[in-house]
This record gives sequence, structure tokens and C-alpha cells, in this order.
Amino acid sequence: MNNIQIILNDPPYGTERSYNGLRLAKAVSNEDAHVTVFLLADAVACAKSGQKVPQGFYSIELMLKSILRKGEVLACGTCMDVRGFTDDDILEGAERSTIQVLSEHTLHADKVLVFQGTEKCPPLRTG
Repeated sequence: MNNIQIILNDPPYGTERSYNGLRLAKAVSNEDAHVTVFLLADAVACAKSGQKVPQGFYSIELMLKSILRKGEVLACGTCMDVRGFTDDDILEGAERSTIQVLSEHTLHADKVLVFQGTEKCPPLRTG
């Protein structure tokens, strides 16, 4: 069985990077693979329980619940704290985690995929 780690950095709504990362996580979890989704930065809001979206709109909460059936969802505890999230605010089955755990999962993963935009990155300096 393959170990796949998917790291999300974007909020649940507003961009489609987290949505697309979770679509991939869901598809991979239906194969012979163990998927771990690690939520960093604004992506910790993806694990907020009680999301109410308009009818016909995708629900990140439901997507995570689907992934939790066969995989793991871990949220950066420091990122949660900075954004005012408590353990009681996140989905049942999702876990508060640490960068140390992310490091361990990264070292043991067969593949690591990071969903992150580049618009906030400063330009590269040469010379």
C-alpha cells in the first residue's frame, strides 16, 4: 500500500486549491493507498465543523469526512491557535497535530503533494 501525503495551505473557499487537493485525496483513497491530508496555515479552516454552504456548492467538510473513512486529516495546532480554532471546532476524526508529526509523515511517505499558490511569494533574486 502506498503512503500519500497531501499538504494544503489555502482556505476552504475563495480559491480552488484546497478543493482540488481534496478531490485528489478522495480519488487516491479509493485506490490501494493510505492518504494523509495535512492542513497548514489558512487550510486549517477546512476542518471547521458545521460548514453551511449554498445548495449545489461543494462542501469541504463533506469531502474531508469522506477522506477520514480511509485516511487521516491532521491540522497544524499552531495554525489553529493563531486563527482561534480549538479542538472542539474541528471535525470529529480530524486531529490537532504538529510540524514534528508532519516531518515524520513526510519522511515516511511514498509521495508528498503540496497544494499552494505562488502569488504571495516574493520574486527570486539572482546574483
